Parts: sequence; C-alpha cells; structure tokens
Amino acid sequence: MAFPHLQQPSFLLASLKADSMNKPFAQRCQDLVKVIEDFPAKELHSVFPWLVESIFGSLDGVLPGWNLRCLQGRVSPVEHSMAMEFLAPGGPMMELVYKLQAEDYKFDFPVSYLPGPVKASIQERVLPDSPLYHNKLQLPPTGGLGLYLALNPFEYYMFFFALSLIAQKPPPGALHVRTSDCAYFILVDRYLAWFLPTEGSVLPPLSSSPGGPSPSPAPRTPAVPFASYGLHHTSLLKRHVSHQTSVNADPASHEIWRSETLLQVFVEMWLHHYSLEMYQKMQSPHAKESFMPTEEHVLVVRLLLKHLHAFANSLRPEQASPSAHSHAASPLEEFKRAAVPRFVQQKLYLFLQHCFDHWPLDASFRAVLEMWLSYLQPWRYAPERQAPGSDCQARSGVQEENLLIYTKLFLGFLNRALRTDLVSPKNALMVFRVAKVFAQPNLAEMIQRGEQLFLEPELGVPQRQHRLFTAPSFTGSFLSSWPPAVTDASFKVKSHVYSLEGQDCKYTPMFGPEVRALLSEAQLAQLTLALGTPQDENGKKQLPDCIVGDDGLILTPLGRYQIISGLRRFDIEYQGDWELQPIRSYESASLVRALFQLSSAINRRFAGQMAALCSRADFLGSFCRYHLLEPGLSGRRLLSPVGRGPAASRARGPRLSLRFLGSYRTLLSLVLAFSVASLFCVGPLLCALLLVLGYVLYAVAMTLLTERGKLHQL
Repeated sequence: MAFPHLQQPSFLLASLKADSMNKPFAQRCQDLVKVIEDFPAKELHSVFPWLVESIFGSLDGVLPGWNLRCLQGRVSPVEHSMAMEFLAPGGPMMELVYKLQAEDYKFDFPVSYLPGPVKASIQERVLPDSPLYHNKLQLPPTGGLGLYLALNPFEYYMFFFALSLIAQKPPPGALHVRTSDCAYFILVDRYLAWFLPTEGSVLPPLSSSPGGPSPSPAPRTPAVPFASYGLHHTSLLKRHVSHQTSVNADPASHEIWRSETLLQVFVEMWLHHYSLEMYQKMQSPHAKESFMPTEEHVLVVRLLLKHLHAFANSLRPEQASPSAHSHAASPLEEFKRAAVPRFVQQKLYLFLQHCFDHWPLDASFRAVLEMWLSYLQPWRYAPERQAPGSDCQARSGVQEENLLIYTKLFLGFLNRALRTDLVSPKNALMVFRVAKVFAQPNLAEMIQRGEQLFLEPELGVPQRQHRLFTAPSFTGSFLSSWPPAVTDASFKVKSHVYSLEGQDCKYTPMFGPEVRALLSEAQLAQLTLALGTPQDENGKKQLPDCIVGDDGLILTPLGRYQIISGLRRFDIEYQGDWELQPIRSYESASLVRALFQLSSAINRRFAGQMAALCSRADFLGSFCRYHLLEPGLSGRRLLSPVGRGPAASRARGPRLSLRFLGSYRTLLSLVLAFSVASLFCVGPLLCALLLVLGYVLYAVAMTLLTERGKLHQL
C-alpha cells in the first residue's frame, strides 16, 4: 500500500479505515508497517487513536478490535503470528509509539472509563494517590462533557491495552478458550519481561530520529485545582540523575519511566477497583454488588504477581535489603525493591478480600486461590544463586510485611471451605493446596511471630509512644525517594496492618482462641467419625448434628457441613396425599395418569357403596378397610427437624387406588410371572386367576393380623 507523503492526515486515516473493512488481516498488518515506517509523526498523530481503538476495541466494549483475548496460534496461526509480531515490545506498533513520544504529542483519555475509586476521586476534585494521574488532568474542550487525562503515546497505548481485559466482553465461544494460549496473555508476559527485566536492564527503544532515545515525559501544569493526599515528592529518576555525572550516567535511568508507567497502569486498571471505604461498605448485607472480576482477569493478575516476585528477587544480594540503599544503586534496582510494597500490596489486598467474600462457591475459585498462593510464596520465584540461609530470613521479612494477606485471607478461605461441598474432588483439592502451603517448614512459626509483634503493647517501649501509624504515601512518582529502613519489627508490622485496615481495625489472631473454635477438637473428632463411620453401632444412619431448640431441632455448623458434603441426611418421606404425589422415576407417567383417571371415576361412582362396606363390623368390613382406607397423617412419624406438634390430617373417605399398577417394578413382576407360567404350559387366563387367588389369600392373612394386632389404625 503506497501513500504519497503529500497526503493529508485525514485522507490517510480515511484510507486506513477503508482498508480495514476490505482487506484481509495479514495484508492490513503489512500496510500498517509500511505506513509507520514511511510517514512522519506529524501525519501519524491523527491515525494513532483510531489504530489503538481498532486493535484493542472501544472502551465501551462495543467494538471488539482484534479480539486478542480469543486469538490462538493453534486455531488461527497466520493471524496470531502477525498480531504478535506487530504488537511485540520491539515491533512496529511500539515504533509508532516512540516516534510520537519523541514529538511530545498528547492524547485525551476520558476519566469516565477509569476504575470506580479513581473516577470517584477525580470527580470529587481529589487527586488519586497514584502518581500516574498527576499533572495529567484537564478540563473538557469547548462544548465537551466530563474530565479527561492528557496522556503521552506510551501511556495512552498501555491504558487501552490494560483496559481491554476489563471493557471487552468475551464472545459466546470464549468459555472453551484456554487463557494461557491467547495472544493477549502472551503479550502481557512479553511486556512484563521486556519492561520489568529480571536480567540486565530495560532495553532502550528503537529511535526513529537522529536525536537519540525518546525522552521521558515532561511534567505538566495541572489545569484543574486538586487536593493532594500529601506532599508532591520529586521523582527518584530526577534525584538519581542529579547525583550522577553525565559521563557515568546509567542509560537505564533515561528509560526507567516506561517500566514505572507499565506497572502503574497494570495495577491501576486491574486491581484498583476497590478502596478501603468501599470495602467497608461492602460488609453490609444490603450493599450492592460492585465490580466482579472474571476468571481470565484473575489469571492475568496472577501472571503479573509471579513476574513481580521474579523481578524483585532478581536484586543483587548486596542490594536486596532496604538497609543497603545508597545513591550508588541504579534506578532499576531501587524500583525492584520498592514496586510491590509501595504500590501493589494495598490494592491487591482489597482485590483478594473482595474475591474471597463474593466469588461463587464452586470450583472456579481455584483461579483466585492460586493467585493468592502465588503471592504468599515469593521465594518460589527467587533465583538459584541466592546465598545459603538467606531463604529463611527473606521469608521472615515477607511475613512481617504481608501479615494480613497470610492471616486474614486464611480465615476468609476457612469460612469458604466450611460452606463448600468437599465431597467434590476439585473443592477438596483446594483445601489440600492451602494446607500444603501453610504446612511448609517454619512458616507457621514466622506468622505467629508476626502476630506477636503486632499484639506487642506500645506501653512496654517508652521510646515508641505517641507514634502515628499511617499508610505509606503514594504521592509523587512511584520512584520517589525510598524512606529509611524501619528496623523496629513491631512498628513495621503495626504500620502494615493499619495501612491496610485503618487505625480502628480489630485484628483476629490466626492462632488465637476465636479461630481455634472454628475446627475445635470435639468437632474435628466428630468430623473424622462422620467421614469414617457414616452409620452408628446399630447399623442405622445417623442424623446430621443438631441441638434441641425451642422450635425443635436446629442444625449446628457441623450439621450443615455434613448435609452439604453428603455425609449425613434426614430421611424425609412423602407426607401428603399418596395419589397426588409427584410421579417418580420408577413409574410410567402416562400410565399413572390414566390409572388415576380410572380410579377417580370408580371412586365417584361407588363412593356410597364403599363407605357402607367399610362401616361394617364383620370380616368383610375389615377386608374392605384394609384395601380402601390409607393411614392418616396423624399416624405417620414426622422427620422434619422443625415442628414437633401433631400434624393436621384431612379425613378422607374410602377409595380405590390403582397407582401401584403404574410402577415399572409391578409391570416387570407381572411379565416375569406370565413368562414363567408359559414355561409350565399355564395359559394367561389361568395364570391371572392364580395370581388373583394368591393375592386374596395374602390379603385375608394381612386383614386378620391387622385386626388382631391393631397394626392398621383407622
């Protein structure tokens, strides 16, 4: 596709839009590559917003774009290969981003499409805590509605890329798509590996101009007055560069802003859907359901967490601890140490809390569980070159800095497990996974030590009285100067808990009596007994665990668990009119209905005669009562755990019931009887007479036994 350089941007955009409707995907990608290479940034400026939207879809979810979340290599190998090559970190699309970045172009992004807490904060004229939004808020253009952000090309591209996971609704066939095989999931992994490297430094962008790499975005003066949560600190990048000579300056310091931006965008768009105030409101039973992530969303977040652990663990041993912080450390090394605790932790905690409280009680919770367990075990993603003995020390620090994510979320999982059907192998496997993780050597002792540090009274240490526990300040750049290391472990744990739960939080110790009362020794013994011996010593099935209340039997938590898990149950039998009970699986529906109509007609026709026969005091009366009367409800035992009073029964007159002939068992018995009779040369008529005679003898015997023993009550 050849375009002369003298074409106007509007004509170029119109031509690309027309080609997107008429040309195949592979040809469109090739044409876009040539356009990006041949046209200057001035002419590509108007094309960029349309191209980003055509790739990732519209923010309202109407336009699907390239549908990267369902694009798989084994299904569409050509389209998948072309898309991955075009959108790669060093591909043509990024070349366009850097070409526009060098010219300092800005693109408008509506605030209305940002996550709920961010949007609410901006609309209230309060600056969000993330530096991602600082110096970018602008008033709407003349005649426009709503606020918007003025983003540089890299930010604009990453905003659309991250939000496409949230905004785009999966097509109907997406349920059978494996997330890890999709182009979107693979792109996330490649962007993380490129911009958050575990080896070496961030690669500089391929410059399209002789001026060198694209510069970091310059600060902008805010056009709308906003209140900030704290002081606006200078960027660590600027502080670092000001302390370095131009000869020895690290090239990564000029490009670290891309790593910073990428992480901020991913965390804000994927995790920042809940604030502490919103979470506290959601504890009310009358609260409306807020944003609910999908299983695909959770899997992508887990990929982010795993890479962040590997990214942070790739620090050199001498730079791994905050006490080793010095001006000699590179920006990338300081970024590795500061990323998770300063920005990810709080938003991830609220995200996990919401998932634990509102996710359905089914096997799909496995995705949330594995995301949580991946965050709990950062040592799994540590390089093999770590010094011996450093693993235990690292784990101890992890417990102190993430105490609530270990303890409170464990209690949340425990409450879920008690309401889950653990007979299902998938649900039982989740319990096993959690038990296996928390049974790792020294982990329980480290968690208990962290709880002891938090519960340590302040009055016992005079020099720490009157200190204020506050959440870490997130204002300014994500690479703002790292505060001095906190050597007081107790103060560190308290600061962690209060920053996530607020100053007035009530902490429930994981090893305290309240938690132990949930799977107590008595209940555990009963549960083990129920699992091993579902019957008592008399061979009868035991009822679920109950206590006697004012209104009858009341299920205990153990009893509810036994019913949900299928360990025990109440033997409930039908208590209503036998003729009107639902048709069973062992009955013929059409035959039962026909027999009911026949018996109803007979009962209406001969109601008086049957009543007269049943009222007789002789043997004939007893014989008729045995066949034409059924026991009332008062004679039946009620098995419901509630309601011990006598059941009201409606008196019914004598009537004939032929429903037993609609049972497959009865029909099969008759067929077998006639078949056996034919083997002995007994005809059908004679066989029928013998069956009737045999039943009459049986009925006579039962009538005599009923009358003498008074087993059959009127």
